[in-house]
This record gives sequence, C-alpha cells and structure tokens, in this order.
Amino acid sequence: YGKNTIKFLRLHKEGKKHCVKEVEVCTHLRLTSAQEYLEGNNSLVIPTDTIKNIVLVLAKKNGIPTLEQFAIDICNHFMTTFCQVVYVKTYVQEVPWQRLHENGVPHIHSFICVPDGIRFCEAEQCRNGPLIVFAGIKDLKLMKTTQSGFEGFYKNEHTTLPERHDRILCGELFCKWSYGECKDFDFDCVWNKIRECILEAFSGPPDCGQYSPSYQKTVNDIQMLVLSKVPQVQVIEVVLNNTFYNVLDMKNLGLTNDKEVLIPVEAPYGSCACTLGRK
Repeated sequence: YGKNTIKFLRLHKEGKKHCVKEVEVCTHLRLTSAQEYLEGNNSLVIPTDTIKNIVLVLAKKNGIPTLEQFAIDICNHFMTTFCQVVYVKTYVQEVPWQRLHENGVPHIHSFICVPDGIRFCEAEQCRNGPLIVFAGIKDLKLMKTTQSGFEGFYKNEHTTLPERHDRILCGELFCKWSYGECKDFDFDCVWNKIRECILEAFSGPPDCGQYSPSYQKTVNDIQMLVLSKVPQVQVIEVVLNNTFYNVLDMKNLGLTNDKEVLIPVEAPYGSCACTLGRK
C-alpha cells in the first residue's frame, strides 16, 4: 500500500539565482505482516498521510539534488526508520521546467515548461537486499520526414498495407533502464548522455540522416547505442508507439499533393517494444 501522486515544487535559492524542481512522487510499502488485510489490525500500518509528509520533509531537509538520489533517500528513510517495512518502492517524475534565456543570458528566476520528454526514476529495496535504481524518459515525441521505409514484410490474403521506401517515421517513445551498483554516479550526466544517444540513434547524422527499415530496427539501434556508450546501464527497455500519416488526396481540389499535406492516423496505432541487457 502507499501514497500516489504527491506533487510539489521545491525552490532552492542561491543568492539571487533560483532553481526549481517540480515532481510527482509515488511511494509504496510492504510490511512484515498482512494482518491489516486479513484481520483489520492496523497496528503496523504507517498511514498514507504520514508517507506523504515524510516525502515532503525529506524534500525540505535534503533538497532534490537529482531525481534518483531523492528516490534513494526516500527508500533509505523507510528502511532505516520502520522495522516493519520489508520492501519499499518509490517512483519520481519531473515536470520539465527549463531556465529561460534572453539573448543567450540565463534568467535568474524565470522558467519555461518545455514538453520534450518527461524524466522519471524508480528506486526499490527489499530488507537485506540490494538497492535497485531505474531511470527513464517518457512522452518523448520524435519525427523524421524521410530516411524511413517498410518493405519485404510477410504478406497473405489479409494484407492491404503497401510497401514504402520513403515515409515519415514518427512516434512517442518510452525508455527505461536499470543501473548496476549506484556508487559515485552523476545521475544527471548519465541521463543526459542517454537522451543524446536516443536522439542520435533515431535521427542519424545531421547532414544526411540514417535509413530505418522498420520501427523495430530503430528501437534496437537506440538500445545498442546506449549500451555501447553508457557502461552504467545494465538493461534497457524501449517502447515506441507509432504515429502514421497518410497523404491527403487533393485531386478533387485540383491540386497535386506530393507528400506535402498529410493527415495523422489517430487510431489504431502500432507499437514496438524490446528489452535488451548485457550478458
């Protein structure tokens, strides 16, 4: 049991310069006994209101140096404070506030919310077990307008999809990875490096791109690049929910439409998912 959707903004002041972290936290516990479920005995139950207040107090006392460290702090607190807790799991996601810049100069106290993917993390621990940390990015919308196709696929009497050697590749990406031992990690640096790998593998070189024969191959390219460049990552899961675009027939309007006006196909949409790890 636990408390979901604990939302708050943590403001940190360094003189005139302000820094913000707005997060949503979910924390769940498992206790030594299930007597609250079986017998209605609540003597070991830590109220969810108490769980919420602990999260807020830890944010006040420790700040949020990184999402991952904050999740670790929450896990450590419940494990070291309550002997009846045998398992704790904490999920933290961040609202994507970025500092405003005016003529290249960073503003000291103004921010803009940029929806270019939501950062999240999870930390979980069993009593007498290792601390496990996951991190990820979700709701990251990506598109490239060429260098993508889908050909040579299996066909039978139910197949109506035509082969395409030049199409738009667009999708909403979810990516989650696990770390090994979390010692002396710069979580911010690692997360930013993984995000760069995702963008690089999806798009290819900036002057020419890289051909994608399928959404599946693009998913694997992302995973392979991350594993090759970020040794801290042990297992990586990628889900790419596809958005398709159909070329609008404009002949009845007396116009030739050479893939200049396209209509998104809202539903149904495809999805590709893969989990890849080191040996």
